[in-house]
Amino acid sequence: MALGQRFQEYRASKTTLFWSWVAVAVLTVVVGFNWGGWVTGGTAKEMAQDARRDLAATFCVQRFLAAPDAGAQHASLMETGSWQRDDFVEKGGWAKLPKMDQPVSGVADLCAEKLADVEVSTSAAQSTTGESSDTTVQ
Repeated sequence: MALGQRFQEYRASKTTLFWSWVAVAVLTVVVGFNWGGWVTGGTAKEMAQDARRDLAATFCVQRFLAAPDAGAQHASLMETGSWQRDDFVEKGGWAKLPKMDQPVSGVADLCAEKLADVEVSTSAAQSTTGESSDTTVQ
């Protein structure tokens, strides 16, 4: 009997069919979560919170650098210990988003980290057009 003919005549039992479907379902879940980009609801919320925090920190950095005394404030920030920089940013009001009572959690710390990587000269001042002349973001 040829292989093709045996394949056509094969009738799987209900048990075999059941376990085949279970294996396909498990394989689909494994492939989906490992390589398909699927995430759980908790992971999706964490990712959204991280994106929100990063956006707010970027906004914080831009507000800090747009201030007329950005050079002097940056020098003060760099003189502050790294563990106190988030307090410096919070007290300066840069971490608070407009129309929000409280800053987003972790924004001040992330903003301070980003500001530590920015080079601002002490003469950086806003021109009348609002452009900063000596601010360099790396």
